[in-house]
Amino acid sequence: MTLQSKLDAFKADFEAGKLPFNVPPSVIRTMHRATAELIASGAAAGALRAGDRAPAFRLNDPEGQPVSSATLLQRGPLVISFYRGVWCPYCNMELQALQEALPQFEHLGASLVALSPQTAVNSRKSVRQNALGFPILSDPHNDVAAAFGLRFALPDYLVNLYKSLKNDLPAFNGDPRWTLPMPGRFVVGQDGVILYAEVNPDYTRRPEPDDMLPALRRAASVPA
Repeated sequence: MTLQSKLDAFKADFEAGKLPFNVPPSVIRTMHRATAELIASGAAAGALRAGDRAPAFRLNDPEGQPVSSATLLQRGPLVISFYRGVWCPYCNMELQALQEALPQFEHLGASLVALSPQTAVNSRKSVRQNALGFPILSDPHNDVAAAFGLRFALPDYLVNLYKSLKNDLPAFNGDPRWTLPMPGRFVVGQDGVILYAEVNPDYTRRPEPDDMLPALRRAASVPA
């Protein structure tokens, strides 16, 4: 079963009220409105693309240890996934799919990291909850996400909805600003140039991990 098939099945159950918690139709309509407006804004067009140079970053893992993109790129190509946080079920399913694909990435000499704006405590929860074997890095204020063109501010009506659902992003992220990254996936070559980029303002849509393998094979000069 593909990652997107799993996401679609979860979304269908979520919107049909088949999960342990029942979500009112008004909440679903508000979420649809916010996604549609973000798509219509064209924000995704401002994200970095294949051929652009990736911004360098140095961020902390959940134990407070710095992880540098430059150091990782000395070893081989780098896969970077931007996600919203451990509170997002779609993100957790994506992280699990990336974990399953990790041996393929490593076989091609690549490293994998995932970035979110959440605090170290919540990053540790991401690792534990999803049984991850790759670094989860905290991106304070979504600054690295902004450098990749992914950061956006939530509209007031969505902030109010999140507050009503007790989804306190300032507490999750240790940041009073209500911002999130659009989910994004990048493959960066050792020269710092982006080889693959996929950004979608619809948080329920994520690329398959296998979609990155051709770029990783080119970077590693491995035939398909």
